[in-house]
Amino acid sequence: MSNLLLLAAALQTAPIDWDALPPLPWRAPPIVTAEMQVFVKREVRLRKCATAKPGEIAVAVAVLLDESGNIRTSVPRAIACPSVEQYAAALVPGLARGNLLPRPGATEQWYRTTLTFTWTP
Repeated sequence: MSNLLLLAAALQTAPIDWDALPPLPWRAPPIVTAEMQVFVKREVRLRKCATAKPGEIAVAVAVLLDESGNIRTSVPRAIACPSVEQYAAALVPGLARGNLLPRPGATEQWYRTTLTFTWTP
């Protein structure tokens, strides 16, 4: 547990090297529902968040898996839309529950994943 606290403290002071993180080992790609898309569309419009493409926003999330494959924490990458960042980070553990490939002999490790939300602009 103390290693986790040290790692969490280190993450707060050091930037995450997103490109160095391996992809989260999904068993099947997560399904972003219509309700999730509607919520993000509303937040993007309400908060006037900038998007790279009209009607689309992607949020990268760093995920710490423990030895048993359970998510210990999830950290969104900043995209200048805090409510959508936090929403994506909160969704990942639920989407991952029962949907990750086994990692025999694995230790705690950080991974990355991206949730993409799309809607009609």
